[in-house]
Amino acid sequence: MEFLFDGSLTTPVLILLAAALLLALGFEFVNGFHDTANAVATVIYTHTLKPTQAVIWSGTWNFLGVLTSSGLVAFGIIALLPVELIINVGSGASFAMVFALLVSAIIWNLGTWYLGLPASSSHTLIGSIVGVGLMNSLMSAGSKFGEGVNWGKVSDVGMSLLISPLIGFVCAALLLWLAKKLISNPDLYRAPEGNKPPPLWIRAILMLTCTGVSFAHGSNDGQKGMGLIMLILIGIVPATYALNLDTSPEQIHKIVASTQSVASVLTQSGKVQPMTADEAKDALSQYLRAGKLDDKTYAALAQKNQEVANTIASANAFKDIPVEARRTLRSDIYLLSESIGKLVKADTSITPENRKTLNAYKDQIKGVTNFIPTWVKVAVALALGLGTMIGWKRIVVTVGEKIGKAHLTYAQGASAELVAMVTIGAADVMGLPVSTTHVLSSGIAGTMFANKSGLQRDTVRNLILAWVLTLPVCVFMGAMLFAAGLFMVLRVFGMH
Repeated sequence: MEFLFDGSLTTPVLILLAAALLLALGFEFVNGFHDTANAVATVIYTHTLKPTQAVIWSGTWNFLGVLTSSGLVAFGIIALLPVELIINVGSGASFAMVFALLVSAIIWNLGTWYLGLPASSSHTLIGSIVGVGLMNSLMSAGSKFGEGVNWGKVSDVGMSLLISPLIGFVCAALLLWLAKKLISNPDLYRAPEGNKPPPLWIRAILMLTCTGVSFAHGSNDGQKGMGLIMLILIGIVPATYALNLDTSPEQIHKIVASTQSVASVLTQSGKVQPMTADEAKDALSQYLRAGKLDDKTYAALAQKNQEVANTIASANAFKDIPVEARRTLRSDIYLLSESIGKLVKADTSITPENRKTLNAYKDQIKGVTNFIPTWVKVAVALALGLGTMIGWKRIVVTVGEKIGKAHLTYAQGASAELVAMVTIGAADVMGLPVSTTHVLSSGIAGTMFANKSGLQRDTVRNLILAWVLTLPVCVFMGAMLFAAGLFMVLRVFGMH
């Protein structure tokens, strides 16, 4: 039996919905005490704030960071997932994917937290995504191994995760060196004396950097859970969440007009031939999987573009569109937007004017599907903020005591956090997930190196080992859990 989640929620579906939402919020809760502990380590070890004050302050700013986030990172994470699982969201395989991603990420985060190792939640989730993609390609008839993984997006994200700790180390070291050259006040370069708080002006600097890191962490890391929650909601209640129902009639009419301009651009290519809806879907799915551009790609784009135009031409609101048609429209828009994004990069024969038209259309239609309801932001913000206030101590001790051989000075804490704040904020604007843990821990190490304080080799070795193992372990866990989850939803819930 195939479940069509058209709003008539059965008991098994409600169980899946509740379990999936709890897991997604659980991931953000663990992320809170695992990652955000990095943000409070400096203010705690410089006695700028007492531990309780620090975690409440950081948790509050994490909460605000999530609420004001753009959503770019959330949908950047979704773009890493196998295309067939996204366009068939609501299927058994799609639910197995979500469960596999969340369970493997939570297991690894809890394990590294228990050992006091600041590991990356971003690496954890992305490794799990790759594992799901690999297993999905292995289990899908006619697919080549690894074909379902969006390797281009994985490469971009992997590069950001690789470079960000290097930026943290080098920039924090340079910032400390520059501060020593420009600011001669010796108070800034001293370690705290007993439990005595630093001078007021130094406390203000450290409070500011802690606030910035916490806010940036919430804005970036909080979006990972949002993206997965949206996949869950789209699959189970597409009537409400497949499309942004708040899209105005004016915006819908602009999209209809844009479909005509895009049709003209595609016709100019001379590669448009008649094609059925299913053939177009298969051609674009294959293009996104394998990246092989041919005449079928243009024909499929023209067909899907026409289908979108036909579906919304007479609609003043997306509420006017039947529920099942909303799910189909969302899949068509996803295939169109992602394929156009890939096409304008791959086909150098496209003129600048046509490239501009295609990019503008892509951004327009993405706004219809790439949205996050306020209640989802609030739920994730609460989970991340509460997580920050619980279980933080293990990671804080490692960051504050075990990276360098000397006690953290005020200038070192401020330098590391300032670099982390700017790096994470920049990544958020570009829609790239980065690791707060990697940037800040590397920043602390960089300041210790610049200050000639020395590094504790055992800790640094364990950190590097945890960072290196995160991806392969999570790839393996994601793959195995996806296979197990798929078996469960097929046999227990009877889903296809």
